[in-house]
Amino acid sequence: MTTVLIVDDQALSRMGFSMLMEQHPDMTVVGEAANGAEAVRATAELRPDVVLMDVRMPGMDGIEATRRIVESGGRSRILVLTTFNLDEYAYEALRAGASGFLLKDAMPEEVVAGIRAVAAGDAVISPGLTRKLIDAFSDRLPGHSPQQQRRLADLTDRERQVLTAVASGWTNSEIAERLHLAESTVKSHINRILTKIGARDRVQAVIFAYDTGLVRPV
Repeated sequence: MTTVLIVDDQALSRMGFSMLMEQHPDMTVVGEAANGAEAVRATAELRPDVVLMDVRMPGMDGIEATRRIVESGGRSRILVLTTFNLDEYAYEALRAGASGFLLKDAMPEEVVAGIRAVAAGDAVISPGLTRKLIDAFSDRLPGHSPQQQRRLADLTDRERQVLTAVASGWTNSEIAERLHLAESTVKSHINRILTKIGARDRVQAVIFAYDTGLVRPV
């Protein structure tokens, strides 16, 4: 059973998402929140698998709430709702630790599929779109930290090659074909990379690759 916390400052939106979840027996809504501060408290108390987070809210917005939830070290993953694909809010939410984003006008089946994917540990945004987002807001990239450089140094040459490919928007099958590897080997490399760099998913791995200069904005 996937547990979901719905965060939106509009009561009608929360009701709509709750009704959608109720149609699927493998999902249950464990709580609702109307702003970021409530979301942080509710996540700590309820520990949902997925937080469906609106980013534009008065008071503490979804970006700050995402940052605090991720920094708390809990297992809850964040799926943010935004208005546009190349949106500053989406970019900031991903940098804060969200596992992906959906457009607010996404079809119901897309929302459900996104929640299931995030609950399973996948990222709900393609590496290619992540790259477009970072390219669009590359002037905001922070300088890399010594800790990030140490983590990068821990990667083998092959792992750096795979991470570069992931950050360039290649799928697992494309990486396997171009690097002459079995797709299962690619998956194993990616899992080891995520562990070594302390990333929760592929989206955070792409951001790490940019932060450390392994890949640069075009």
